Amino acid sequence: MFPRRGVAKLVRQRILVPPFVGSSPAAPAIFNIIMRNLPEINTLVIKIGSSILTGSTGEVNLEFIQNLSDTIIKIKQRVKNIVIVSSGAVACGFKVLGFERKPKDIIDKQACAAVGQTRLIQCYESCFMKHGINVGQVLITKDDFSNRRRYLNARYTIRRLFDFGVIPIINENDSVVIDELKYYETFGDNDNLSALVSGLLSADLLLILSDVEGLYDKNPAVDKNAKLISEVKYFNEELLNLGGDSVSGLGTGGMRSKLLAAKKALDAGCLVGIVSGKDTKNIERFLNNEEVGTFFGMVSDRKSKKQHWLAYATIAKGEIIIDDGAVNALYNNKSLLPSGIVDITGRFNIGDIVRVVNLERVEIARGKVRYSFEDLKKIMGKKSSQIAEILGYKLADEVIHIDDMVITYK
Repeated sequence: MFPRRGVAKLVRQRILVPPFVGSSPAAPAIFNIIMRNLPEINTLVIKIGSSILTGSTGEVNLEFIQNLSDTIIKIKQRVKNIVIVSSGAVACGFKVLGFERKPKDIIDKQACAAVGQTRLIQCYESCFMKHGINVGQVLITKDDFSNRRRYLNARYTIRRLFDFGVIPIINENDSVVIDELKYYETFGDNDNLSALVSGLLSADLLLILSDVEGLYDKNPAVDKNAKLISEVKYFNEELLNLGGDSVSGLGTGGMRSKLLAAKKALDAGCLVGIVSGKDTKNIERFLNNEEVGTFFGMVSDRKSKKQHWLAYATIAKGEIIIDDGAVNALYNNKSLLPSGIVDITGRFNIGDIVRVVNLERVEIARGKVRYSFEDLKKIMGKKSSQIAEILGYKLADEVIHIDDMVITYK
């Protein structure tokens, strides 16, 4: 859920249009008609989907990868660090294993990913080596992001690759996971993976290559008068709900997935662009401030690295349901005390991440809990001064300290 916050202040001319990628109206988004003015980009994350990377037959489009490498060599003269988040492992593997189309069975998808990933990285390697550039394969799972130590280790590894001039090729490790092969709002596609990588690396720009030109005010597939939205200045739930699902049959995400990714990257202080990947020169055009694609230029209320990790990268082990008084306390930058807790679900231990929800079961925060679910059952609704008497010990007055919490909805 998105915070109900005001529109960011604008300093340039603007036009209001109803953002629309579907069949229902929504509140207006703001976009700019004057040439963009991007800041200096030191770290760029480029996300490539299956529909762009593979042809109609499902096989790797070598011409696209070669064109991509040609473009990246040009921009690398001014962008020091470039990361590619690439889909395509399953799409590259299913024909090799004899499937006529992308299988639906999870085990078959995992087998296709294992075969396809090797072919995918070989294609990248051969194309970039023509320019004398090495690539490195980095396969990541949801657990790698949720585990704070592995999360930091991934950052150190990728940054070290930068030192050697290597372009990391990042993908979800589809051959050993299940959830990532389905669609989930938080982690289940490479749009969201690219946003998490952007936060992980403190990237300056996330550029999502799409099979459409960007975000339209109407559905371009059904309305020939649909106009491209050049710049989005704020997010709301209506805007998010306009996104559609993937129509190519090759990927797992549609515009909704890209909007979710954009919001997560913006929360990390990373600018976002969505452009057509059919012409790789659009990457260079976007960096040259030309009016291509959709630019998400609003970076406000930036989360710290720890807050971003808590909000988007963690896997919650349970829920803590709190009353209205506790909700107001959290919104006023207070820690969560046992007195405001009315119920808990799940099984979690000290140090695990939990969701904090209100009485309507809407998540309002996430945080690292200081008591196990067994002990929290005993002290919920009680005063902090009673903890030692009830449990025989007391680790802290707070169930979740404000320093270990992030507000996710307000």
